[in-house]
Amino acid sequence: MGRAFEYRRASKEKRWDKMSKLFPKLAKAITMAAKEGGSDPEMNAKLRAAVLNAKAQNLPKDNIEAAIKRASGKDSNLNEVTYEAKAAFGTMMIIECATDNPTRTIANLKSYCNKHNAQIIPNGSLEFMFERKAVFEIESSELNERNLEEIELELIDFGLENLEIDDDKIYIYGDYKDFGSLSNGLKKLNISPLDSSLRYIANSPINLSETESEEIEKLLDRIEEDDDVQNIWINIS
Repeated sequence: MGRAFEYRRASKEKRWDKMSKLFPKLAKAITMAAKEGGSDPEMNAKLRAAVLNAKAQNLPKDNIEAAIKRASGKDSNLNEVTYEAKAAFGTMMIIECATDNPTRTIANLKSYCNKHNAQIIPNGSLEFMFERKAVFEIESSELNERNLEEIELELIDFGLENLEIDDDKIYIYGDYKDFGSLSNGLKKLNISPLDSSLRYIANSPINLSETESEEIEKLLDRIEEDDDVQNIWINIS
């Protein structure tokens, strides 16, 4: 067995390590969505998307149900908090968190930033640099031989702003306020997205050298490891 066994074990450990970090974040996203719009996925587009995204990452059914129940529990004091940060080489970032202790969260983020030549800046500072969008990722095969132009015309009524084709994926964009409407439009058309999310998209992405990217990645890795952090949006192309 030797090397083959070691490789399989390393592969398993890497997968388990990824799941141990990812699953709590997926569960938090479900809890926050249920807390915001109710526990019925049929009536709550954001929750429906969070559940579908979790299933795509193999989050067990029991975990999904428990996350929904937590939203109405007495001990559910999770809150969504967003922070903005400025790092080296003109890098800007928006950090979305789900936390039961904002004081702890901001202290941790400041600590990570201080160690990597970055700093937390006042919220609203990056408003002009990013746009918040509803984004849906779809497998091209999901549409079979359906007419893409007809689908695009149908979705305009639900808030579609832009549709992009990238190899075997189709990306649908709309204003963040139209997330629920677009989600319902796709459901009406019997289209199941691979991923649905609200994203901050940089208006003018920047390019970094390999060395600069490596330095920024160290900061991003450290922030992403924090259990309170759900997403990081950056202005790097």
